[in-house]
Amino acid sequence: MISAVVLAAGLASRMGRPKQLLRLGGETLVRRAVATALAAPVDEVVVVIGSAADQVQAELRTLPVRLVLNPRYAEGMATSLRAGVQALAPDSEAVVILLADQPLLRPEVVAALVERYRADRPPLVVPTYAGQRGNPVLFARALYPELLEAQGDAGARAIVARHLHEAAVVSFEDARLQTDVDTWEEYQALKAALERPGA
Repeated sequence: MISAVVLAAGLASRMGRPKQLLRLGGETLVRRAVATALAAPVDEVVVVIGSAADQVQAELRTLPVRLVLNPRYAEGMATSLRAGVQALAPDSEAVVILLADQPLLRPEVVAALVERYRADRPPLVVPTYAGQRGNPVLFARALYPELLEAQGDAGARAIVARHLHEAAVVSFEDARLQTDVDTWEEYQALKAALERPGA
């Protein structure tokens, strides 16, 4: 079984408001992220919620996902990572960790990571966009214990760095796929770009 975890619990302190609920193209960022996961070849989708939990839950109530409340979300991304991995099905053999603030990510990216994993079962599959390493990242079950010990707000960054020498890499030319939204200015700029005719 291949799993996906969408991390959607954060405070979004730089944004100053719950960015999971910002809208692009008539859809919230969290719903876009979850729809991307659902359209990919994964067998379960777990969504970790925390900040603005009631509103996020309402956004996702019609989607076939499992919601996990992380009451410790304010302590950093690692708490959400641990909550998501703890909630995986017992027969989960690999998990793709997605962030809720990458609105241009496409299901094809997740599919390529899963396909690369299924080809020869590396412990880690990472994407690069125009040569730059990014998210989402696929972790094989062998790394679940390390994910469950993650600390701080860097999420799984240290785990990726530790195992990069044995990672499989999937390359994408389009750097826009990894666009994230951390500030109000970034959100406004992306919204304006997407609303331009022909975008």
